[in-house]
Amino acid sequence: MKPISTLEFGFSDAENYNRRENKDLFNKIFVKNIYLEQLLRPNTFFLMGEKGTGKTAYAVFLSNNDYKDTVSILKYIRETDYQKFVTLKKEKHLQLSDYTSIWKVIILLLLSQSIDADELDHNPFSRNKRLKAIRQAIDEYYKNAFAPEIIYALNLIENTTEAAELISKYLKMGEEHSLSSSFQESKFQVNLLFIQNQFEKALSDIKIKENHLLFIDGIDIRPGRIPYGDYLDCIKGLANAIWSINNDFFSKIRDSKGRFRVVLLMRPDIFNSIGLQNQTNKVQDNSVLLEWRTTYPEYRSSYLFEMADKILSSQQDMVVPTGKSWDYYLPWKSSTTSPDRRFDDSFIHFLRISYSRPRDIVAMLKILQKNFSQSNKSSNDVFSEKDFNNKAVQNTFSEYLMGGIKDQLSFYYSDKHSEMFLHFFEYLKGRIKFNYADYMQFHDLFIGHLASYNDGIPEFIRNPDTFLQFLYDTNIICYIEMLDTGDPLFRWCYRERNQANICPKVKKDEIYMIHYGLAKSLNVGHRELI
Repeated sequence: MKPISTLEFGFSDAENYNRRENKDLFNKIFVKNIYLEQLLRPNTFFLMGEKGTGKTAYAVFLSNNDYKDTVSILKYIRETDYQKFVTLKKEKHLQLSDYTSIWKVIILLLLSQSIDADELDHNPFSRNKRLKAIRQAIDEYYKNAFAPEIIYALNLIENTTEAAELISKYLKMGEEHSLSSSFQESKFQVNLLFIQNQFEKALSDIKIKENHLLFIDGIDIRPGRIPYGDYLDCIKGLANAIWSINNDFFSKIRDSKGRFRVVLLMRPDIFNSIGLQNQTNKVQDNSVLLEWRTTYPEYRSSYLFEMADKILSSQQDMVVPTGKSWDYYLPWKSSTTSPDRRFDDSFIHFLRISYSRPRDIVAMLKILQKNFSQSNKSSNDVFSEKDFNNKAVQNTFSEYLMGGIKDQLSFYYSDKHSEMFLHFFEYLKGRIKFNYADYMQFHDLFIGHLASYNDGIPEFIRNPDTFLQFLYDTNIICYIEMLDTGDPLFRWCYRERNQANICPKVKKDEIYMIHYGLAKSLNVGHRELI
């Protein structure tokens, strides 16, 4: 086996695997499983999962590789894109329906540019004059320098009059009849609809050999300078556009072997916020929900363990049976927490302090490796339980988990409010467990403290039941139910969530426990319940 110092654990942010020098590593360590196959289904429009569950990783893998007759591209929404939408909203007096129309044109433009010239010409029955004319118009508009990114597509939409006139001109030159030859700056919606119609006709005409799949990523974090209302309008329009264009247009194109489709990457809580019609059906019928949860007794047959082990085994110079690489590098066993097990393997320790997400496993391995190198250990050494329990390692991992929670909160709340809720844990006096009565007392003290120096306390903090649900939604706490057998059942939001229950609810009048992995960053765990 290779020395620990030579192992590459990759990146916590899968966007880095888009870079040419990182693609080979990613292809080696990526695990193809049922979620990848589900993404290729023609009815999948949304890829959902909590932060760190691998949404971007699946999109990057498919965009890096032509896989099962599918050509994929991945585009990110950046802060400048949102700012452009805010500007358009003010200048054009946009409504939600206008956002949807804009996103449709962006999607059609990006997909039309993803088609290679040889694919356009391969089929004698493919009528491609209209698409070629539109692409010539785009070339003239961008002076042959169009970059297939969302911000450049928005630039065309900002100038719909000029864009529509160019498309009309090239359609006439190609002997295609346009709907109109007169465009006015004041008729933004009319011009936009003309452009959309021409793209739709062009893509309906052509016959393509392979499926073309567009992933859109980047909506999980709201830039601080973009107001929440504007941000929500933008992504509501995007989600509505994706549903409409997949269901009402792409699915109805006939006589083409290849199909077009667009998939939006998003967290479940954000999906719940955008309020799509028939939301439950869309989760069950049109979404892939990434779930990596497993149990302590069954972890070795889980996708999560397979992923962790492959990161290690794929870097060896020989073929290593599944599980052997993990057992070699992390060989310790410790006293069990259950009478049903003789001991706890090292991977159970990872499960206990993580949220059972791929990013958590990678993050801990990288932290362990860094601490290992700083400890001047022999190159033949492996990770020990002492390394895992090292105070610096545990503190760093706990701060990593808390950083993810703060990123999640930034979608809804200001930095001030995100920091405000942390003061609540000071009133627990080191407890990691508490009951509902104690919680109400802690919350009263917390609100009294905030009221003494804050002008306004947000409702999600002020209302005790809303705040309890907030702590549960963010997986800071679980609630513990006692079974008839007397055994405790730990109900975590991320474990309760499924396609039939996208936003689980916390129960009142139960015992609550803070996640082990957050104990260090929240300074709790010194005292037990009551």
